Amino acid sequence: MNKTIGFIGGGNMASAIIGGILHSGLAAKEQIIATAKTDQTLRSLQERFGIRTTLKNQKVAQEADILFLAVKPYLFPEIIPEIKHDIHANTLLISIAAGQSISAIETMFDKKIPLIRAMPNTPALVGEAMSALCPNQHVSQEELKEATAIFNSFGACEIISESMMDTVIGVSGSSPAYVYLFIEAMADAAVADGMPRTMAYKFAAQSVLGAAKMVLETGAHPGALKDAVCSPGGTTIEAVAVLEEQGMRNAVIKAQRACVQKSRDM
Repeated sequence: MNKTIGFIGGGNMASAIIGGILHSGLAAKEQIIATAKTDQTLRSLQERFGIRTTLKNQKVAQEADILFLAVKPYLFPEIIPEIKHDIHANTLLISIAAGQSISAIETMFDKKIPLIRAMPNTPALVGEAMSALCPNQHVSQEELKEATAIFNSFGACEIISESMMDTVIGVSGSSPAYVYLFIEAMADAAVADGMPRTMAYKFAAQSVLGAAKMVLETGAHPGALKDAVCSPGGTTIEAVAVLEEQGMRNAVIKAQRACVQKSRDM
């Protein structure tokens, strides 16, 4: 990718994206420039990635062909007026801030801009994000292809309509917390049955990882994969029966839909 990629904001998510770009070879370290609020953060980025850094948001905006807005959403009304006259007409903007709609960002820039609203999740920090990308009408197919390549470099992504963004928050943005709760509960049960806690976390987490890979790599329906583990009269179907009796499926559906509704109400 023969483009300069800029980041306004150098926190955890920006670092995860930079790491994915460099690891995949999409761009060289010299092609990436980032800004942050403190010298300490900039030094950390330099030491970890060897990229160019600056405290000046305008410098990043002027140089970037692809510009990530990687600051907290409440900072947008402060940051965007600062940079909106410095970006080029063909600069692709990518916002990873929750709660900032495409129309709100367009209004703050007050001009036509190629803009993608993106929603990665925290497994980006280990290169396993699930991200949603929502482009506005000014994004070209080539720009969307470039953005997709970037987000695939630290996980997987899908193109969605903005009307689905709240659903994305429920199914991927917030869902790592649901899975951590499940892993913790499995580990607690193993500890109750005599397994050391560190070992219990490893068994539970690796089992969840392997099950997820089975869904993704086989293409089989999750129900079919569950049935394949459940031998007649065996231990697994006994556990599944208790989970159904205790309402696990209904609890997950209700919790996730509550998450989506909360997102819509905010």
